[in-house]
Amino acid sequence: MTDNSLSQAQYDAITDAAAHWCMRLHAIDCTAQERQAFEEWREAHPLHAFEYEAMLEIWEVAGDLPRPHLIETVVPFKPASSWRHVGIAAAVCALALPLAAYAGWNMGWLPNAYQHFEASDNVRQVTLSDGSEVELNLGSELTFSNYKDQRKVTLKKGEAFFSVSHDTSHPFIVRAADGRIRVTGTKFNVWMYEDQVRVNLIEGSVLVSSNNDLAGDGLRLGPAMQARFKHGDFTPQISQTYANDNSLAWRSGKLVLDNLALNDALPLINRYLSKPVMVADHSTGTIRLGGIYNIKELNNLVASLPRVLPVYLTRNKEGNPVLNSIPQQPPKS
Repeated sequence: MTDNSLSQAQYDAITDAAAHWCMRLHAIDCTAQERQAFEEWREAHPLHAFEYEAMLEIWEVAGDLPRPHLIETVVPFKPASSWRHVGIAAAVCALALPLAAYAGWNMGWLPNAYQHFEASDNVRQVTLSDGSEVELNLGSELTFSNYKDQRKVTLKKGEAFFSVSHDTSHPFIVRAADGRIRVTGTKFNVWMYEDQVRVNLIEGSVLVSSNNDLAGDGLRLGPAMQARFKHGDFTPQISQTYANDNSLAWRSGKLVLDNLALNDALPLINRYLSKPVMVADHSTGTIRLGGIYNIKELNNLVASLPRVLPVYLTRNKEGNPVLNSIPQQPPKS
């Protein structure tokens, strides 16, 4: 977003202000008065909110920067326009320490490329700055940062198929929920819903960990293998995938449910819905569902479930659809 009525100096001043507010709002001593002043600043011009959101994105990228007491030498520098967001936000995340861009890159603290991608209503194919190809499912979002010693992707939500360019000295790491997937060059799919993650390997090999805080790179997957984990899992669950596995049907716009219990099918469906479908109780969750569905029409599926399953729909107080099993009538004597 740009405003042609602003001069470069005015635009830079807004960016600097956004960096200041990003730092202050994340500080433990930020006051209520400051927060009110920030809200007034953000509402004063559409570009203010846009620049602040950009700073929040970069905040995650620079989250691994060392704290100031680890830095002995500081080299002041004026970032170029293409580095402005990364340079300022890096300084913000290091508590306003003005790290030099070249030093940050050489030490592995700052990326030399940052990309953000979203897919809303259509499957989207994108190319990362390292040449890797990514296909994003509906409602998916990820960021990519290219560091000197690694390439880092954060899958914020949704699902993505990766075809990673090979570079043994420059590993490719995907973070999803609490876990990570480490590769050097391969093809694999990552599905995420809430705190659940599923990794399917197509070719090559990957190392999967269910906890970013654990030492080591995790368990190794070979082709036609799958890893699953959720929040709190110490290690991923590893299994073999079948020849007719349909987990990648989304790339053709389809969701294939192979006679799954609703407890297993609903996370796959809910990924596409603004209001997730719930089950009323355990017995309802054991009812099985199959079929092939268009991923753009899954809202219609929810409304049709009472016509194909022994269930009826209600809504909870949050407005979520709730599936309730229809009690079976006892046989007449």
